[in-house]
Amino acid sequence: MTVKPSVLFVCVHNAGRSQMAAGFLTHLAGDRIEVRSAGSTPADQVNPVAVEAMKEVGIDIAAQTPKLLTADAVKASDVCVTMGCGDTCPVFPGKRYLDWELDDPAGKDLDFVRPIRDEIERRVRGLIGELLGTGAAT
Repeated sequence: MTVKPSVLFVCVHNAGRSQMAAGFLTHLAGDRIEVRSAGSTPADQVNPVAVEAMKEVGIDIAAQTPKLLTADAVKASDVCVTMGCGDTCPVFPGKRYLDWELDDPAGKDLDFVRPIRDEIERRVRGLIGELLGTGAAT
């Protein structure tokens, strides 16, 4: 029996970068990888510009809600991808941590957010390839 890998995406507000990353991973990996996202200081709603940017590539994240980062979420994940949450992400021995330095889309327009979205997609595809041993996901 193969254990399904689990990924947690973390950013401050869980409203933009981490939601887009979770959307891409869910869309591209389906049920082969468990996906979580959370924020150290969650916003009230997902960034509407991030929602719009994802709609452009056929992924709907409008129904998602920002969630508070918990130690349990980190413990339950094989890989924790941080995106500008600084030292607020708890660190546990034996967990794999990646820090993706990406501009924060908060308060930005669609033209600013598109390249962030595209870079997130590129990194998520690479992560899927690593986790599933399939090379880059297509």
